[in-house]
Amino acid sequence: MVRIRLVVLFLCGLALASALGLDLDLNQDLELDVKDYQRLNRLRHLSEEFFSYYQNVTVEDLVPETRLPTAQDLQCYAQFAQLTAGLLSGELWAFRMIDSWGSIPAGILKGHLKDLGHYDECVAIEQTVASSYTFQGKYCLAQLPLQQLLGNAGGMMRMLNVQTAVCFPSACSATNMDTLLRRVFKQLIGLELSDNVNLVSESTCKTSEKEAYDAVTIFTIVLLSVFGAVVGLATLYDYFLCSDPKKLPPILKVFSARANSRALFRVSTTSNPNVIECLHGIRCMSLIWVCYGHDYIIGITSPNINLYDVYTWAKTPFMDVIYEGVFAVDTFFFISGLLVAMVPLRAMERAKGKLNIPLMYLHRYLRLTPIVAVSILIYLKVLPLVGDGPLYGNWNFDNYDNCNDNWYWTLIYIQNYAADKECLAHTWYLAIDMQLYIIAPILLIVVYKWGKKGAALVLLLMLGLAAYLFSIMVINNYSLLNGGGGGGPDSGGSTDLSHYTHTRASGWLVGFLFGYFLHSIRGKSIKLNRPTVWVGWITSLALLLTCIFAMYPYGIGKSKTLPILNEAFYVSLSRIAWPLGLSWVVFACMQGYGGLANSFLTSPLWQPLSKLSFCVYMGHLFIQNLNGGRTRVNTYFSNYDIMLRFWQDFGFSVLLAYVLYILIEAPCGGLESLILPNRRPAPQPKLQPPVEASPEATQAPIDVEKQVPEPVAPLPNTETASAPPLESKIDLQTSGDTAAKATS
Repeated sequence: MVRIRLVVLFLCGLALASALGLDLDLNQDLELDVKDYQRLNRLRHLSEEFFSYYQNVTVEDLVPETRLPTAQDLQCYAQFAQLTAGLLSGELWAFRMIDSWGSIPAGILKGHLKDLGHYDECVAIEQTVASSYTFQGKYCLAQLPLQQLLGNAGGMMRMLNVQTAVCFPSACSATNMDTLLRRVFKQLIGLELSDNVNLVSESTCKTSEKEAYDAVTIFTIVLLSVFGAVVGLATLYDYFLCSDPKKLPPILKVFSARANSRALFRVSTTSNPNVIECLHGIRCMSLIWVCYGHDYIIGITSPNINLYDVYTWAKTPFMDVIYEGVFAVDTFFFISGLLVAMVPLRAMERAKGKLNIPLMYLHRYLRLTPIVAVSILIYLKVLPLVGDGPLYGNWNFDNYDNCNDNWYWTLIYIQNYAADKECLAHTWYLAIDMQLYIIAPILLIVVYKWGKKGAALVLLLMLGLAAYLFSIMVINNYSLLNGGGGGGPDSGGSTDLSHYTHTRASGWLVGFLFGYFLHSIRGKSIKLNRPTVWVGWITSLALLLTCIFAMYPYGIGKSKTLPILNEAFYVSLSRIAWPLGLSWVVFACMQGYGGLANSFLTSPLWQPLSKLSFCVYMGHLFIQNLNGGRTRVNTYFSNYDIMLRFWQDFGFSVLLAYVLYILIEAPCGGLESLILPNRRPAPQPKLQPPVEASPEATQAPIDVEKQVPEPVAPLPNTETASAPPLESKIDLQTSGDTAAKATS
């Protein structure tokens, strides 16, 4: 998703460069003759010219010639007359309305395309007129018609989307503003705009008025308050009334922030051969990659004063690191497939192949859904209460209509097939992972009963899906690199091959096969000589780096174009090559050949973030949208500035994740472990030898989340997408008591 949205969004001001030929010099495309620049400069002081022209406004000025005045038009006229009277009498509130306007942005030839004016000054205007009504300011972003202003001159300038802030009385509609601005442009520079040009859209307009709380908003506030109150009371009891944490009642321990925080921040500093510790680092690095890539989308589409520098940045190799953030998703698919294979196979071996599949599905659904449901409520009902700004509500990932129309598909994890527009842009991954989890028991039974032959069948399935993806891209001319998701020239861009399970399963299946391999060699130490280890690392790094940088000569900002046949080979094979490269990293770290990589990935510092990773993933877009939408002033684009933006966004994302974890995830996970059959923690026998799993235990579901005593958070898989819960520790022990735990 990082790559797809980056393609669609980051060249909003540079689309012309592609149309004119990206090999041309940007400065040449920006050529502007003296007369055009002089005409442009006449709009520099638009607010003064506007109010000077409309000192004696009439109703006809406010209404298009094609219709009769309405009651709203008359109310707008009355408020506008009050405004002009206030200007003539020198009232401060009236001059604030002029003062809050923007103008032609300074540095437009460098890519400064938006002047946001002064948002707060405009919406803060509140003047009581007589005693009948209150006069308020209404802030909007107006388009400046450079296309018609410059005619055939101006090169790239003719295709730029230049906006400036305007402030009007709140009773005036966007149509009224549009009509007034058209007449000013005609009078000021002799420009007659066509009817299909909209200067002002109602979607960009804002006032200080807030909508009243509806029933769902009240429910959301009450729900979060109830969880907060219960957590607070349980924490107070734990802190003041319970001297021994071990004696804390289970139901209170489930809600205690103290107990859950203790489990969250508990780290293991001792080496354990029964734990795949490098998964912590791999998971967290992928999460950071995703959040960092999304911040580039926010940064590039912000009101930058140097948007044309993005054109230069797009030609650098570093852009491919951001552009190919899609492979972070394949990393999480790989980890998910690995764990879904390895842990259940070990338990099935001790339980003689039996699985309680319905309870297995129920556990996964209950494990994910509370956070997803609360995230939808927060996105729809809480963020609009705390977010405010000239761009808020019209940002990259904001589309409340999608959630209002399609939220229920998200809660049953089929939104990637059932809905054209998904609620919460990053939850499509959850749908794919859940659908793969549903078919996982079939694959587990196949490899358990038929061993290597079953694994060969899974391999054929993976190759078949890769071949299908290759074929459909070539036959239908679907481009994932240049089309923003897979839409070919005849599809209207509506087909998104990145969000379908059958086109994204390769990484998961590679992980599944690798998990089967680890299961088959459990307890064994594989000795490799130094040349073999070097070959393994060189091959792994070659696969990973090729996936990231193979497209460097092609794509946006580059002079070369990639034929669809070549692209189909790259897309279908890279989704296999990436998890193969990761397989060696995990194998080398487990077998003692990881070296510096193993030391970095297994650092105990990763463990708390690893447990919070699912909540971080679900909440990071909320924080990024909130911070981006509340932007009041113009920004500057550079790698360093995006890094600054990332650290503030990521820091608040972690804080939000901690709150969600303490209020929702940990309590719901604890309640599930207490309520579901065969999920209650059994007392451990003292001084007893390990025993084989009992017949009753064989009927329990396989739990790939609860392999450690502390709560383990789901973790994100992304491209912009969220990830299912992944274990922070994987027990490879083969004794009977471990098998019993796996089925408990």
